[in-house]
Amino acid sequence: MIRGLYMFAVAALLQACSQTVTSPSVGWVLVDDFEAPSAVTAWTHIDTQNETDPFVLNPQISEIRKEMGADNSYLLRKPAADGIVGNRKAISFRALPQLIPAEGTFTLYTRINVEAFPNNHSFGLSNLGESEIVDKGYDSFEPMIRVTDKAESDGTKNDGTLMVLSGYKTYSKINNPLTGGKAGPLKPGVWYELWIVINNGPKVKGGQSYDLHIRGGEFADRQLVFSGAVFRMGREAPLRAFMAISNTGPKKQPYGNGGVRYDDIYLTPGQLLTKP
Repeated sequence: MIRGLYMFAVAALLQACSQTVTSPSVGWVLVDDFEAPSAVTAWTHIDTQNETDPFVLNPQISEIRKEMGADNSYLLRKPAADGIVGNRKAISFRALPQLIPAEGTFTLYTRINVEAFPNNHSFGLSNLGESEIVDKGYDSFEPMIRVTDKAESDGTKNDGTLMVLSGYKTYSKINNPLTGGKAGPLKPGVWYELWIVINNGPKVKGGQSYDLHIRGGEFADRQLVFSGAVFRMGREAPLRAFMAISNTGPKKQPYGNGGVRYDDIYLTPGQLLTKP
């Protein structure tokens, strides 16, 4: 019976995906806008590599905050309070309201706002269940966006420009099509709208890939800033959760605990580049 209901839901979603979505009222499904006082309780928050010393229980910060001067709430995420180091995997995730089947195109919309640099944050979608996300950490991601200005192990230094996956553990900065070069670093305190157009089909058919559109900061109008980013693992399975990871870095060489604000997470079948 349960399997029958699951297959019916997937079939209905696939049918919706095959239709042309023309307006937000047709397609957008709310994942979370953080306006409900209890919104944060719908998320799972766990620190899977807590190496703080002196030890701090549950050091990550995942809190609903009110935006100053606006009638709006958002989720603030930080790996730990300022001055606390050693929390290596501060994970938050929430189940999607509907599965994204392993075929077809979907659009994930959200808004992000960097509270401060230095930091190290990643967010995106996963096709794993709760226990697997806890176990796999970063390898739970499929489409993934990275916000960081940390130094890499090879000595290169990131500058806070938004990044996407271009291979396993390989990242590329987004582009600015108006200048023909790479985009500049994200500006703290500025809201950026993101449209992540996800092809969850088989890799042999061009799937396990995503495009990123953005508006905000240097992008006064929405721009396609990266085409053909790749899934981290490419498992070719239904996507089922939105997740985020932040990391203080190791105790000896901490990255920094700057936060990232998240708001207005929506999902729709097909490609839809309007605002929910």
